[in-house]
Amino acid sequence: MKLKDGFELRNLCGDKIVSATGLDNLNFNKLLSLNKTAAYLWEKFYGKEFSVEDLVDALTEVYDVDREVAATDCGKLVEAWKDAGVLD
Repeated sequence: MKLKDGFELRNLCGDKIVSATGLDNLNFNKLLSLNKTAAYLWEKFYGKEFSVEDLVDALTEVYDVDREVAATDCGKLVEAWKDAGVLD
């Protein structure tokens, strides 16, 4: 899977927000608020193909988190990104 092109992670008053840019995403009228770990994953994998396992590997390399917990959280994050329409 891959995050769709035309989305930008921005810092808005200390919060990490994803918004659409360009005409390709004209119908995307949402702002996605990401916590610190979701923003880290967005920055690390934007523009790249990845799997849930890649996300889990990235989290466990940087954060002191149990692999099973990371896998559950990454699965939920991927579903949220799918629901929001930002994944290909």
